[in-house]
Amino acid sequence: PGHVLPDEELQWVFVNAGGWMGAMCLLHASLSEYVLLFGTALGSRGHSGRYWAEISDTIISGTFHQWREGTTKSEVFYPGETVVHGPGEATAVEWGPNTWMVEYGRGVIPSTLAFALADTVFSTQDFLTLFYTLRSYARGLRLELTTYLFGQDP
Repeated sequence: PGHVLPDEELQWVFVNAGGWMGAMCLLHASLSEYVLLFGTALGSRGHSGRYWAEISDTIISGTFHQWREGTTKSEVFYPGETVVHGPGEATAVEWGPNTWMVEYGRGVIPSTLAFALADTVFSTQDFLTLFYTLRSYARGLRLELTTYLFGQDP
């Protein structure tokens, strides 16, 4: 209680970043960490981004392919496996159709927003998705602040 968004504030939102497209449902957010559900029904591929945060993805269904910078071979991850994307790392990523995962990020979370929103602003120009994304993050921050100040749900 006080750290996970209530059911009525959960929303699946498209994400366009690094040339790929997926959807997320933010469960928890603060300035230093987040937890969300992420995936794609169609499959997608692109650039991972490079962050000031460590991001871990545990595969629930489908397959996730990752090609790390500086290597010549990709890795494949299956349900039950966890992929760790370290701070400052960049990879090529590919999700198979119907791939879904739980994602945990820890670090300077606002630094990830520029990558997460750049394609939405400058490519798709889907400002409704931009609004939904920022609203979800703001709700998470509000919940954390309220819990910190008052020790309870708002």
